[in-house]
Amino acid sequence: MPILTVAFALAFYAATAILVAGLAYKIAQYARTPALLKIPTTPAPLTRAGVAARIAREVVLFESLFKAAKWTWLFGWTFHAALLVVLVGHLRYFTEPVWAPAGLVQGIAPYAGLAMIAGLAGLWARRFLVDRVRYISAPSDHLMLALLVAIGGSGVAMRFAAPTDVVALKAFVLGLLYFDWQPIPSDAVLLLHLGLVVALMAVFPFSKLLHAPGLFFSPTRNQADDPRERRHVVARTP
Repeated sequence: MPILTVAFALAFYAATAILVAGLAYKIAQYARTPALLKIPTTPAPLTRAGVAARIAREVVLFESLFKAAKWTWLFGWTFHAALLVVLVGHLRYFTEPVWAPAGLVQGIAPYAGLAMIAGLAGLWARRFLVDRVRYISAPSDHLMLALLVAIGGSGVAMRFAAPTDVVALKAFVLGLLYFDWQPIPSDAVLLLHLGLVVALMAVFPFSKLLHAPGLFFSPTRNQADDPRERRHVVARTP
């Protein structure tokens, strides 16, 4: 077995373990944290069904961001929507036969990658050009954006400049899933892309990217505005 295949296989297993364990720990921590006050951001829904609809709008449309900052919303929504298309397109490497939605977006996925980079570039430029955002930006914010841009850039490069053997790549990915390791293509851009993905998986549970699951546990979003109808009782942690 080539040493490169072994190294990447072990790296992916380790990164997956860190990602799953880290996310499980943080989600459990969020779920156990009591909401001391009734603090939904107004105007807020009055019922639990309304809360569910509000969270759905936040997840799909970024409603509050649209109301707060139109340019940030444009770049952020573009990045996330394009990322979704790219991820669905990547499912062709994990399924045999290819999952239908992955086949449908296969033709537009490379262009979604370009849109993803454009959205990230706008979000990154904002951290340099907007005074109040530049003031609160930490080195980790820039490093995370650089990592995401590098992942997107290397992925687009494989489509338009340095194509790889997708059949061998799929065999490698399926081999990881079924513990039947197959040789990984040795293309430099592919190895860079996969190495960056491994890094992202490993740091995800410890980064600000945790806003993805954290949104569902935010008291300002998941509470109904019903303090006169129901007494808010703080749940005690063990």
